[in-house]
Amino acid sequence: MIDTVLTPTLVRPPAAPSAAPLNLAEYEALARTRLPAAVYDYYAGGADDEITLRANRWVYERLGLRPRVLVDVSRVDTSVELLGTRLALPVLLAPAAFLRLAHHEGDLAAARAARAAGTLLVTSTLATHPVEEVAAAAPGPLWFQVYMFRDRNLTRALVQRAEAAGCTALVLTVTVPVQGNRERDTRNAFRLPPEIDVANFRGYDQARLPHAVGSGLDKYIAQEFDPSLTWDAVDWLRATTRLPVLVKGILTPEDARLAIEHGATGIIVSNHGGRQLDTAEPTGRALPRVAEAVAGRVPVLVDGGIRRGTDVLKAIALGATATLIGRPYLWGLAVGGQLGVERVLALLRTELERALALVGRPTLAALNPDVLCDLF
Repeated sequence: MIDTVLTPTLVRPPAAPSAAPLNLAEYEALARTRLPAAVYDYYAGGADDEITLRANRWVYERLGLRPRVLVDVSRVDTSVELLGTRLALPVLLAPAAFLRLAHHEGDLAAARAARAAGTLLVTSTLATHPVEEVAAAAPGPLWFQVYMFRDRNLTRALVQRAEAAGCTALVLTVTVPVQGNRERDTRNAFRLPPEIDVANFRGYDQARLPHAVGSGLDKYIAQEFDPSLTWDAVDWLRATTRLPVLVKGILTPEDARLAIEHGATGIIVSNHGGRQLDTAEPTGRALPRVAEAVAGRVPVLVDGGIRRGTDVLKAIALGATATLIGRPYLWGLAVGGQLGVERVLALLRTELERALALVGRPTLAALNPDVLCDLF
């Protein structure tokens, strides 16, 4: 049964100026000219040699499509049902920290844009607006991303606040027992300016990144995140909340099965955007094996490397229920605030609609691995 239907408040956002970016790559190029170098590097960078960061893209670039012809595609449907909500497109906004570095409305603009497009935001523990303000900015389904802190009471209190604010699911990110080696941030001595904080912890020491040689975020994670987590953390979170719990950071069938055994309501195939373990398997390659192990018991989502509507199509053909984007909406936010994020989502929806028509599969349910081939 579908409890909520999210329809776009606008069929399409207002037409962009003729010089506006035509695709997500152009949004990144324009955002790079507008952001301070250290902020661009924080958003764009990966771990070590950034091999996994690039490999997330290579998987989709090397997959081809096998179109069927003479199929009625006069109506194309990009909607998907996810945890009781019907989304207008299978693209969610992934959790991302420190959005106010891109635009002063930060998380609020992202939430409004997602709502306008008929999808939803996963707001971050490390957001720069508190969860209550994000929820109030765009009433409707909102997921909350959870990191487990060493002080479990901090995590418990934050989960309770997310519930009270109206969040509809929790996303437990399990890819950061320790911080990945992000050399760009070390080189730039990454830190937040005085006017920006970790808003969910205002009134606590955890609201500020510590002073450090190199990256302040590295020191923050070393001090605050719990590296001793086991699968018991999923049990603890489920016992702490009434909300569905998705586990984000799964790359293997073994862990997918364990997540379900521990009560996960969904799986997100993710390598943290290539920001944690370099040479970790790209998500598009891990996805089919995870989806096979899950066997439809819970939704399987995937992030990493999604830059075109054809990438969304390929991910769903590989077994995903829906996808998430991270960096692309940050570029939209940097270029145009809420409208920039709306434009990014509109581009992906238009590309997906066109791709579904041209491949001869007018619905997401019609997609399966038969639509795919190796390009080279």
